[in-house]
Amino acid sequence: MDYNQTVHLPQTDFPMRAGLPKREPDMLQEMYDHDLYHKLMKKNEGKPTFVLHDGPPYANGNIHIGTALNKILKDIIVKHRNMTGYCAPYVPGWDTHGLPIESAILKNKKIKRDELTTSEFREKCKEYALDFVDKQREQFKRLGVLGEWENPYLTLKPEFEAKQVEIFGKMAEKGYIYKGMKPVYWCPADQTALAEAEIEYADDPCTTIFVKFPVQDDKGKLGQYADLSKVYFVIWTTTPWTIPGNFAICLNAEFDYVLLQVPGGDVYVLAKDLAESVCKAAHIDFEACQVLATLKGSEFELMTAKHPLFDRESVILNGEHVTLDAGSGCVHTAPGFGAEDFQICQQYDKAGLTHIGVPVPVNAKGVMTDERYNGQFYAKGNDMVVEDLEKEGFLVAKENITHSYPHCWRCKNPIIYRATEQWFCSVDAIKDAAVQACDSIQWKPDWGKDRMTSMITERNDWCISRQRVWGVPIPIFYCDECGADIVTPETIAHISALFREHGSNIWFDKTADELVPEGFVCPKCGKTHFSKESDIMDVWFDSGSTHAAVLDERPYLHFPADVYLEGGDQYRGWFQSSMLTSIAAKGVAPYKQIITHGWTVDGEGRAMHKSLGNAVAPEEVIKDYGADMLRLWVASADYTQDMRISKDIMKQLSQAYLKIRNTARYMLGNLCDFEPDTDAVSVENLMELDRYALYRFNELVKTVRAAYDRYEFHAVYRAVYNFCVVDMSNFYLDIIKDRLYCGNEAERRSAQTALYSILDGMTRLIAPILAFTSDEIWHAMKHAKDVDGESVLFNEMPGDNAAYALDEAAKARWEKLVSLRDAVNKALENARNAGVFKKAQDTEITLSVSEADAAFLAGVDLASLCIVSKVTVTTEAVEGERNEESLIPCTIAVKLSEAPKCPRCWNHCDSIGTEGHHAELCDRCAAVVEG
Repeated sequence: MDYNQTVHLPQTDFPMRAGLPKREPDMLQEMYDHDLYHKLMKKNEGKPTFVLHDGPPYANGNIHIGTALNKILKDIIVKHRNMTGYCAPYVPGWDTHGLPIESAILKNKKIKRDELTTSEFREKCKEYALDFVDKQREQFKRLGVLGEWENPYLTLKPEFEAKQVEIFGKMAEKGYIYKGMKPVYWCPADQTALAEAEIEYADDPCTTIFVKFPVQDDKGKLGQYADLSKVYFVIWTTTPWTIPGNFAICLNAEFDYVLLQVPGGDVYVLAKDLAESVCKAAHIDFEACQVLATLKGSEFELMTAKHPLFDRESVILNGEHVTLDAGSGCVHTAPGFGAEDFQICQQYDKAGLTHIGVPVPVNAKGVMTDERYNGQFYAKGNDMVVEDLEKEGFLVAKENITHSYPHCWRCKNPIIYRATEQWFCSVDAIKDAAVQACDSIQWKPDWGKDRMTSMITERNDWCISRQRVWGVPIPIFYCDECGADIVTPETIAHISALFREHGSNIWFDKTADELVPEGFVCPKCGKTHFSKESDIMDVWFDSGSTHAAVLDERPYLHFPADVYLEGGDQYRGWFQSSMLTSIAAKGVAPYKQIITHGWTVDGEGRAMHKSLGNAVAPEEVIKDYGADMLRLWVASADYTQDMRISKDIMKQLSQAYLKIRNTARYMLGNLCDFEPDTDAVSVENLMELDRYALYRFNELVKTVRAAYDRYEFHAVYRAVYNFCVVDMSNFYLDIIKDRLYCGNEAERRSAQTALYSILDGMTRLIAPILAFTSDEIWHAMKHAKDVDGESVLFNEMPGDNAAYALDEAAKARWEKLVSLRDAVNKALENARNAGVFKKAQDTEITLSVSEADAAFLAGVDLASLCIVSKVTVTTEAVEGERNEESLIPCTIAVKLSEAPKCPRCWNHCDSIGTEGHHAELCDRCAAVVEG
């Protein structure tokens, strides 16, 4: 008889090798053919709503590995919530306005800007943005991300622009919007103001200089110590081109300043604590210098110095912003080129002590406009100023260094600080409320709260105007008669309605008189002719308004959102702009929790750059490994830290993926003849080992559910992987193989019941992470009638099942048995290495244990547990391997079995061929075959 025909070998069409790159596109198409997302929303209708609000990526390029990380994290959260008692819609969005798109259109040689009206040019920008929205949408969908892709929110949509105007109006009504002259970040290349979030720092070479300004009016205080014609205030700067803008020098009132006479006779006014370092920079022998006097900085207030290059004075001011970190303690002050410079000069002007004003001798293109350097680009002016100072004898020292300097995030060129008239949001007015709101928000990681509060506390007022055209116009009118700025609830409601109906192009197509409400008159003078603001809003105001334009506008969402999740750079970007507009307009934060992920870096921890050739594109990973492998990478490490990715990392991860996949495959193969509704065994009737396997699975469920709730997906991955390796492959599946292949009906059904419950639950647990593989497993399974077989996502995740619990005595019992099995496996491995045997089933084991442990082991099927043919337990001494580390200390003797071998199960059995027993088969196999 061919006994192979009586063995229940695994049977499944589920492939061992995933072939994800080839198979996933078809699986993805099937998901959308079956309208999976909307069916999921329909199925969860009526459940509590969970809203993860999508931060909008910018629509001007293909997605990169960081964007993929972001979208996959969001998808994991949304799917988890949809499987744990919530209805969690996902509305993706895009940021579609702004300078990068304008610049891309202007670079297109086929498009001639001067031949287009503003609206025509804006239409070109819109087409460009929508093209990349379509491209990115397909790239995000390829990652396995489900959502309302056919109806995303776009900042260029008329209904979005209308709502944004309403938010602006509410802020203006409360007095938070004002027009002012102050230094802002300015990009000469793009000729526009920039927000703090649009600045990135890079190393730049520069020339630092120490410059001496001759004392002109000492207020009768310094002449007693030195010849005034030789006394100089020494300033320090890293931006020589700003020297023509110098109108003051700041000293700290509390610091000690010395009149330091240097070899040669000049006397320098310097902070006492910095005098030696200035001398070192100027190659002056400090030991040869003489301190003629020491005075507090307050003594110098309102003295004047002569500007070294221009026929005017620079006044001495006292300011707390002056530090001893670097320089000379005498701070070069150009009110048109620095925020602190501007503030201190304004302070003195308003007090009537000075009349400095806000001179800005550089125009929008970065070209100098003073009488000496007129027409020179500011960067070229650096060298010219240094050369002139040296020629005129006022240069004390210079040094070429490399320092961190702000650059435009779009064009990557250095920016300047430049005082211009702009529209601002008063952050000071809402700062305290915003900081207070942070107390009620959950932060992951915890340091997010400190980062956010410090950034809000330290930030200046928000410059919200931009001198461009591709964006939402600032909805402000000007009275032609009295010049009043006009923004009223009436004008805001009217413009919002116009934008909602026609889009914001109408602002550029119509005159101001055509745009104001019918019959509108100037609230100040009663006249009826108007002009309109030409600037647009900062794009961060666009994205910062999504809480109103999306959460408030879609009835199936809610405000505030449960979660905002983005990279760490968004503390000065979307997280902050959303907070400021929400606090200003609504008085509350727009989110309940902030989750932050780190940067993506290469395998060595370096930032990715094209120039380094170390960038990893998501499409490359998908082509080589499939999207599920990219998703597993996202879940495999702590995303709150920087995430490393490389070919080696992906190769290692692919082995872990195969372990999970093939554990599921083995289970599927052994469930080929199992019908859940008719073959399942009740929990109380399961064999003891199967009960233990379900207990271990239940422990996995508790671990994984808790990790999902904490948004710690690496803990989910680690727990599932360890369960597959340790609990399943190395233990349970190894032991029950004999029973599944050769056991009787009752034995097999008991094991299959456990396998079915574990596979069903494990597939649900991994579904948010392995979008394609979980779907593939689900469709390869048979399901009980109360399970939705269409998609694993349509089913709840398993929870803590009390039926699977073990009492403390049972847990302790299994802990000892598992420990004993580990000891036996170690002895078997040593014996195998010594050449005693090749297969463990060919061996017999003798265990020498204490009397108490012998009693404990009585009745335990140790041969099945250890996968050997026979185990003898004795209290007598035996020669073998001693193991004191086991919870059952023992001596283990291993020998080859001399008993006949069963050709069906391959176990050795003394009874084979003896009287009353089968001639070839062991008793168990004989009963199965004959039964």
